[in-house]
Amino acid sequence: MRASVGFDLDMTLADTRSGIAAVYDELSVRLGVPFDSEAIVTRLGPPLEDELANWLPLDEVPAAAALYREIYPELGVPVHTPMPGAAQAVEAVRANGGGVIVVTAKNQRDATSTVRLLGLEVDEVVGSAFGTDKGTALARFGAAAYVGDHVADIKAARAGGAVSVTVATGPYTLGELRDHGADVALGDLTEFADWYAGWRPGGELR
Repeated sequence: MRASVGFDLDMTLADTRSGIAAVYDELSVRLGVPFDSEAIVTRLGPPLEDELANWLPLDEVPAAAALYREIYPELGVPVHTPMPGAAQAVEAVRANGGGVIVVTAKNQRDATSTVRLLGLEVDEVVGSAFGTDKGTALARFGAAAYVGDHVADIKAARAGGAVSVTVATGPYTLGELRDHGADVALGDLTEFADWYAGWRPGGELR
């Protein structure tokens, strides 16, 4: 049986930028706060509350986060699209007998809905986890590699005892991902299947 793999969601498997921007634009109208949705979607990855704290007093963040999540299923999820190579990457793992888990900072409901919308065949979705907090789910699942677009995903892989595979489809370049210690740096998921086919755990191919 081939090695199982974990994947991040936003800007790794799913292009969620237009959906997230639409939700922030609606939130802006409802709260009267000038969120810059174009800037926000260039730095996706950290938890929602972290981003909201850039725009609101801390005591207003919980209510804003709750409203955001109320809006998200209607305006966010329906316009999510797969990242290039996402379906092929998941299929490459499954075709070789490996399991697939998605571990993301997105809340469980919206993460599951997004994966379902994209038609990705995965074994498990774990939401509301960021950085090293992802390690528990990865280790429990037995993921030998974790694929993500954020430097925090490198820490997640380390915490879960997995190889860190990164894709430069989020806020970081290939060089920056390598500088932060990624074991493997790919341009995007269209390169994943070839890497996976040649990978032997313990002998990472960059």
